[in-house]
Amino acid sequence: MCLLKVIKNRWLFLLINIFLSLMIFLFSAPDLNLHHYINVIFYISFSYLVVWLLSYIIKGRFFDGVVYGFRRFGGRITNKDLLDEWADKPNPSDRISTSFLALILFQGLVLTLVMISLLFFYYM
Repeated sequence: MCLLKVIKNRWLFLLINIFLSLMIFLFSAPDLNLHHYINVIFYISFSYLVVWLLSYIIKGRFFDGVVYGFRRFGGRITNKDLLDEWADKPNPSDRISTSFLALILFQGLVLTLVMISLLFFYYM
C-alpha cells in the first residue's frame, strides 16, 4: 500500500496515530497507567494542532510579503538579475494545500476528543 494513500485516508491515518501513541506510551512511560497514556495522546494532538495553526497562518498569506521583500532584497544585493528569478518563485502560501490543512486539523481534533474522553474515564 502506498504511503500517500494511507495518509490521505484519514481514518487509517488516525489508527496509525493511535497505534503510534500506544507504542510511545509502552516504551517511554515510567508506569503503565492511563494517566501517562493521556499525556502521550496530548503531546501528539498538541503537535498536530500547532502544525495546523502554523500552516493556517502561512496559508492565509501572512508571510508572503516578508518573503517577497527578502527575495527582492537578496536579488538587489547580489546584482544577479537573471530575469528576476526571485519574482517567479511561488509564495509560501501557494505551497500548502487545503487538503493538508483539513487532514492535520482532523487528526488533531479527533485525538483531542479521544484525550478528553479518556480524561472523563480517568476521573470517574
